[in-house]
Amino acid sequence: MVPHDEDDVARRRFDVADAAPLLLDAGGVVRGWTRDAARLLGCPTGQAVGTGLAALLTRADAGRMPEILERCRRDGGWAGLLSARRADGRPIPVMARITAADEPGGPARWLVLLNELGDAPGWSMSRPVLEKMVSGSPIGIAVVDLGLRFVWSNEALARFGGGPPEQRLGLRLADVQPGLDAEAIEAQMRRVLASGEPVVGYEHVGHLRTSPYRETAHMMSFTRLDDDHGRPIGVYYTVVDMTDRHRARQRLALLDRAGRTIGRSLDIGRTAQELADVAVPGFADVVTVDLLEPVLRGAEPTPGRAAQGPGDIVTLRRAGRRAADADGAEAVAAAPEVVYRADSPPARCLAGGRPWRAERHTEEWGPLPAAEPEPPSVLVVPVRARGAILGVTTFLRCHRRDPFDEDDLALAEDLVSRAAVCVDNARRYTRERDAALVLQRSLLPRRLPEQDAVEVAACYRPADELTGLGGDWYDLIPLSGARVALVVGEVPGHGIDAAAAMGRVRTAVRTLAALDLPPAEILAHLDDLVTRMDHEEGMAAPPETAAEAGPGGGTRAVGSACVYVVYDPVDGRCAMAAAGHPAPAVVLPDGTVSFVELPQGPPLGAGGPLFEAAEVTLAEGSTLALHTDGLLAQGEDWALNTDRERLRLALERPSDSLDLRCRAVIDALVPARPHDDVALLMARTRRLPADRVADWELPADPAAVAEARKTASRRLAEWGLGDLAFTTELIVSELVTNAIRYATGPIRLRLIRERTLVCEVFDGGATAPHPRHPRTTDEGGRGLLLVSQVSRRWGTRFLPDGKIIWAEQSLTDPGV
Repeated sequence: MVPHDEDDVARRRFDVADAAPLLLDAGGVVRGWTRDAARLLGCPTGQAVGTGLAALLTRADAGRMPEILERCRRDGGWAGLLSARRADGRPIPVMARITAADEPGGPARWLVLLNELGDAPGWSMSRPVLEKMVSGSPIGIAVVDLGLRFVWSNEALARFGGGPPEQRLGLRLADVQPGLDAEAIEAQMRRVLASGEPVVGYEHVGHLRTSPYRETAHMMSFTRLDDDHGRPIGVYYTVVDMTDRHRARQRLALLDRAGRTIGRSLDIGRTAQELADVAVPGFADVVTVDLLEPVLRGAEPTPGRAAQGPGDIVTLRRAGRRAADADGAEAVAAAPEVVYRADSPPARCLAGGRPWRAERHTEEWGPLPAAEPEPPSVLVVPVRARGAILGVTTFLRCHRRDPFDEDDLALAEDLVSRAAVCVDNARRYTRERDAALVLQRSLLPRRLPEQDAVEVAACYRPADELTGLGGDWYDLIPLSGARVALVVGEVPGHGIDAAAAMGRVRTAVRTLAALDLPPAEILAHLDDLVTRMDHEEGMAAPPETAAEAGPGGGTRAVGSACVYVVYDPVDGRCAMAAAGHPAPAVVLPDGTVSFVELPQGPPLGAGGPLFEAAEVTLAEGSTLALHTDGLLAQGEDWALNTDRERLRLALERPSDSLDLRCRAVIDALVPARPHDDVALLMARTRRLPADRVADWELPADPAAVAEARKTASRRLAEWGLGDLAFTTELIVSELVTNAIRYATGPIRLRLIRERTLVCEVFDGGATAPHPRHPRTTDEGGRGLLLVSQVSRRWGTRFLPDGKIIWAEQSLTDPGV
């Protein structure tokens, strides 16, 4: 079926010369027939004349004949599409034109012209048809000659600037569009002229004269025009406006870049600066990010009281700024104060949480953030995350660009909302990290105590980048007799939970160290404590799963490791024991590095064989290096020879100071992001000079007490400590008397002058003395009570062949 539409025929070229005419009477009956009609319909004259035209049409169009005849009588004619039927029954689509053919005084007649659609030459696109088509096209079209000068263009091209078609004739593109990158477009034209190959889909971005402040994008296609002999005569090109699609792509690209750029760190200031950087210069010329002061501290945002009047102010902190005319990013490290009036748009956005847009900046909210000859267009968007407003972001677009529109506002809100989540994450991280650092400062020694036994340096590098905390620790504990305990240990896991467990274990170690027990016994008691803590928390688990934190199991200490070393500066002896921990390394004064052959005990709380101790004597100036297993291999086996060799090489490198050597070892063996926490404690040994230690053997005779007092008093006079003579004689008298009265075996008296004056009495007894408060009628029992009152501290430590009772006195305050 062919649609029967008069307008279709009217729009098409009807060639009368090729039409088949026939004549109808007023009733639509054929009264005249021609050879062309017979050829077209295959019906001879005798058969056609006298037959109604409806009989020569298909059934569908035959029913239309009464209506068509009525329109002919009313309008004087008709034109349209019909489906004729040949004598063999085959339908033929034809264009029909019916017009009156009356004779003066004769009956009414209608002349019918039929033109077969398939062969009608009227379908050939003639020049008028083509001109009408391209002139009325909504697409910009132009033709240029070999010199790239306009010879023709349509009206639609004028929408892209350059004036109407008649003003373009004879001019080149650069003449009609100054400022446009005409060279790039003409390069495409020359390429087409030279090769004959069309260029389709060339995208050009620039500024047109009709909209100099707005960046536009156009899709262009170029085709060479040839004459009848195939010689090029010019270029035909089309232009389609793709600005909206181009801006949509730019917005998506900006959001994609923001997703990849903003929030790469958990630093609030850096995140705010990243927001400013990503929006300049593609979206705005100047961007500032102002945050509430509590946000920068990691606290919850508190916008403050509502504005009471024009005189009120709102104070923010400038966290980020970027200007297109600046060299690089303008990071705001100091976060200076920025003050806005309470009725200004930034303050209103902060209070109400709604964005604000103005095509031109006004003075209602302060001076211009950038020196511009004309007021810029402004967007102010609140920085909102999880229902809280953290600050405001201001976007400025200078006079050289179009003002912000509603689409720009939507894009800015999307951009700021993405950054706001990152800023809030950084804020929460800052708060958690500050809390973690407080915990760290309370759990790790902020400063190792001063003493004369060793020179120490320590380094700690956590694996948990978020909190800066882990389960590794180190410690130095002063002991009696000028000795020190060096401790390094680790608790399974990372983060705050591991740090909390580490704090409990470290406190237990310091408590046990006060008992002055040998290293193996210290670890045995510590093992019992860890096991008891584990059972009390209801977290009994195999040691191999100790590092896995289940519900409520984030502070498990089972599986912890520890090495405990006691160094005596009097004779250089060093006793140590380890629980699932690598043995210390020793750097001798000549730089030779060795590793102590230390029996390995099981991890704490894991059960297993008893802990064993080892003892070595160190020359003065030797360096002990105690470390956790994170310092060595990245794998699980810290005892590999290759790992020890790496540590050996790092320790052999000379350094000006122990602190620098400690940091150099960490930097050489530990990456910036270690897989495990690392603690390193280095101690360079010292020896007390012989003239600062006095030692005497005493007989088990009460008469020796007086001689011991005199001997001690003489030594104090030699040391220039005559002020301590009275209290020292009292201490010596009571301790030696107790040894003679209650103990067995040899008795030795030793005085040590270090930072304190230490008085030690050794005997072969195994029973620890206990002070008591005697009644007024008792003749004895006041010795240790007097010692505790005149000394700074006192205590007992046991040796394999007896015990030592000791007392310390301050050298700076004789009364203590």
